[in-house]
Amino acid sequence: MERSGAVTFKGNPMTLLGPELNVGDPAPPFQVVNGALEPFTLEDLKGQATLISVVPSLDTPVCETQTKHFNEEAAGLGLRVLTISVDLPFAQKRFCTAHNVEGVQCLSDYQARSFGEAWGLLIKELALLARSVFIVDADGTIAYKELVKEIAEQPDYDAALAAAGKLA
Repeated sequence: MERSGAVTFKGNPMTLLGPELNVGDPAPPFQVVNGALEPFTLEDLKGQATLISVVPSLDTPVCETQTKHFNEEAAGLGLRVLTISVDLPFAQKRFCTAHNVEGVQCLSDYQARSFGEAWGLLIKELALLARSVFIVDADGTIAYKELVKEIAEQPDYDAALAAAGKLA
């Protein structure tokens, strides 16, 4: 499934691959890898509310800010916080070490783009993930969603944190 013009990158329309997810939908299955190249799947989310911060690449200023912001807020959220990108796990580890990111677990969708396609976030033209924030409740249901229309802009942190506060 292709969704033309679902987001823009520096004003240029981009095509997202995969379905459009909405609040109330069950979180779709996926497989990404952690820093040790071990699989991380939807099953690993079960039982705990999770904020999923999705970024195109940690090596950009907007993605850096987004990841650091959620890292700073993570301790007070009372739920698990993940950042998912297509960056290699080694690059994610380097980023987390350089920026003292300890409250966020970085996961990579570089192998099969399974998360990107299942969650409707894979940008066809760039093979990157669209900037977004999801909160999945302990039962695996999407409780909050923001797909940032312009990839080069920040998400609405206040709205995401308020939604997270309702589940903590």
